[in-house]
Amino acid sequence: MVAGSPDRVIAIDAGRAVTAERFERHVRALAATLPSGSHALNLCEDRYRFMVALCAVALRGQVNLLPPSRAPGVVAETLGLHPGAYAFGDGALEPGRAIDRDLRSGGWHIPEALAEADGAPLTVAANAVVVIGFTSGSTGRPTSNAKTWSGFRISTLQNLAALRSLWPAGVHANVVATVPPQHMYGMELSIMLPLLADVGVHHGRPFFPEDVARALRDTPAPRLLVTTPVHLRALVESGVALPPLAGIVSATAPMSAALAGDAEARYGCELREMFGSTETCVIACRRPARAPAWIPLPGVSVHPQPDGSLVHAAHLPAPVVLADVVEVACDGSFQLRGRQADLLEIAGKRASLTELTQRLLSVPGVEDGVMFQLEPNIAGGVGRIAALAVAPGMRGADILHLLRAHVDPVFLPRKLRCVPMLPRNETGKLPRADLLRLLAAAGH
Repeated sequence: MVAGSPDRVIAIDAGRAVTAERFERHVRALAATLPSGSHALNLCEDRYRFMVALCAVALRGQVNLLPPSRAPGVVAETLGLHPGAYAFGDGALEPGRAIDRDLRSGGWHIPEALAEADGAPLTVAANAVVVIGFTSGSTGRPTSNAKTWSGFRISTLQNLAALRSLWPAGVHANVVATVPPQHMYGMELSIMLPLLADVGVHHGRPFFPEDVARALRDTPAPRLLVTTPVHLRALVESGVALPPLAGIVSATAPMSAALAGDAEARYGCELREMFGSTETCVIACRRPARAPAWIPLPGVSVHPQPDGSLVHAAHLPAPVVLADVVEVACDGSFQLRGRQADLLEIAGKRASLTELTQRLLSVPGVEDGVMFQLEPNIAGGVGRIAALAVAPGMRGADILHLLRAHVDPVFLPRKLRCVPMLPRNETGKLPRADLLRLLAAAGH
C-alpha cells in the first residue's frame, strides 16, 4: 500500500517528518477503530489525516466516498445513495454539530493525536475499489466514478513520468497543495503520489497567499506547488515572496499562457499544466507558457469523436468518452477546441464560451469573470449570452465597450453584471446554479 523503504518521508505533519513506517502504524491503529460499513465518506481537511483515513478504510475492505463538497445537503445525499455508509472528518463532524445529528448513520471523528499499532504490512487487492469520486456538478448533477487500487498505481506512475524532470534525479521532492484531497486532481497529485512514489506532502491545504508561502517555508526543498489558476493568479498578484520552487503544477481550469509566463518568471521554475477529469484521472500535460498542445501521458491516447473525444489509457478498464472537442496531431498531441456544450452557433457564426471568457479576462481592469449561455426564452430559440465580472471601479457598460473590439456583436453578453466576487468552489470551478443565482441577484 506504501511504496519505498520504511524510513522514506511520506509527509510533513505540523513541522514533523513522518516516515512510511510510522504512517503504517497510524493506519493500522485507525483501521481498528473505524465503524463497520460498506462505504465511508472522507471529509478530512488535514491532508495527512485524509491519507491515513483513506488507507485505513481500504484496509477494512470499505470504499472511500469523496463528495464534491462538504455542504450538509450534499453529504446527506451522498450517504443516502450508499446504504451502510458512515461519515468521518478531522473536526467537521464533532458531536452535537447539526450535520452530525442530520446524518442517518451519524459521524466519526478522526483524532488530532493519532494512535499507533504494530502489525503485518499494509496490503490491498489490486482490483479493489478504494475510492468513488464525484464530478464537480458544475454543469449538472454530480456523477460517481469508481477507482481501483491498480488503476491509481498505474496513473500515479504516469503522473510521475510527466513531472519527474522538475527536480534532480535521486532526490526526494515534497508537495504543497492548495486543492482539496477530495478532488480527483488533489487525490492524484497530493495523496497517491506520496503513497506510491518517492515524494512527500505537506499536511495542510493553504488558501491565502501568505498561508501558501508559510507552508512552503515549512516544507523541505525541492518543493512542488500543486495548485489551480485561481490560486496561482492570487499568488502572483499578491507579491508575496515564496521560497525556491522546483516546479508548479496546475489543473481544474484552463491556464492562460500569460499567467503561466508571469508565474515562471516570478518564481524561477517551470509550470506544467495537467489535463484530466474525474472520469479519466490525469491523461495529458503541457507547458502553457511555451506551447498550447497537450502531450498524452505514457499509455494514453486521445481520439476525436462526433460528440467529443475517446480516451484510451492503461489505467482505465475501458475507453472513456469526454465532452471535450479535440484536434489531434500526427504525433498524438492534441489541442482543446472547447466542450460540446461549450460551443455556440448563433446567426450562422460559431464561438466557444471558453474563448469568450478568455476575451473577458483580457479586458484591462477585469480581475475575474465568466461568460455563460442562458436557457432560450422560447422552445427552439437561442439562449442569450450572459457574463459576470469582478472589475473594481468599472461598470458593465465600460467592459462591453472594450469587448466590442474583440468579440463579434452576436456573442456580446446581453446581461453583464459587475459583482464583488464569483461563486467559485474549492477548486475554482463555477457551478452553473450559483452563477444563475448571482446573475439574478446582481440584476436587482
